[in-house]
Amino acid sequence: MALDVIDIRSFYASALGRVTSQVLSKRIRERWSRTQSLAILGIGYATPYLDAFLDEAERVISVMPARQSVVNWPIGRPSASLLASGEALPFPNASVDRVLVVHSLETQENPHEMLNEIWRILTPGGQLLVIAPNRRGLWARVDKTPFGHGQPFSRRQLTDLLREALFSPSHWSEALHFPPFKGAMLTRTASAWEAVGEALALPFAGVHLVEATKLMFRPVLVNNAKRSRASLSPILVPATSPRTLDESPL
Repeated sequence: MALDVIDIRSFYASALGRVTSQVLSKRIRERWSRTQSLAILGIGYATPYLDAFLDEAERVISVMPARQSVVNWPIGRPSASLLASGEALPFPNASVDRVLVVHSLETQENPHEMLNEIWRILTPGGQLLVIAPNRRGLWARVDKTPFGHGQPFSRRQLTDLLREALFSPSHWSEALHFPPFKGAMLTRTASAWEAVGEALALPFAGVHLVEATKLMFRPVLVNNAKRSRASLSPILVPATSPRTLDESPL
């Protein structure tokens, strides 16, 4: 079930939401440090993370699901946000260089169809960055934040989804190691929580961040090929036809 856009916006306006945005924005910029002359698309509720690209990328667009509703973005500029289904994005083939998915994949009824649609609009070699709740993390168990709604994922589940949609995961990381609770002390120490969690590779972070590249060719499954060869059996063709055998000599 998709969250209402008002609830998500209220979360990001809170102290906990601002810290969350800072932590995840830093991770996103680590992966996408140079976006000049690129077209960037955010799907879900990605506006807190798209602001950093407005003065750098060629164009930046935000797509929000119809069930969630939409907000005007960016503030003080011509609107670049729109409503659309994740399974029918209103963009031509190979027209986007980067796609950021946040607060979206976990609420999709058919995430595989959405990934197929993202594959269609990405340029050859284009990159997808997915931020999704970690099923082992505390954030997925607390519904007071947007990450506590929908279907959380394990790393294996995300890998399988991406590969089925012809994406090759190229980078994995996790974030939001601090607990999703309000409090001045917690928000002030969030960066320390993140540093410790990242250094120790703790497995209970709130979200997965996975970057994947669009594959242009379907990979050959070696196991299936072996099974196909093994199932073949030789056909013995007689050297002399039955008619010849029945014929008597003149």
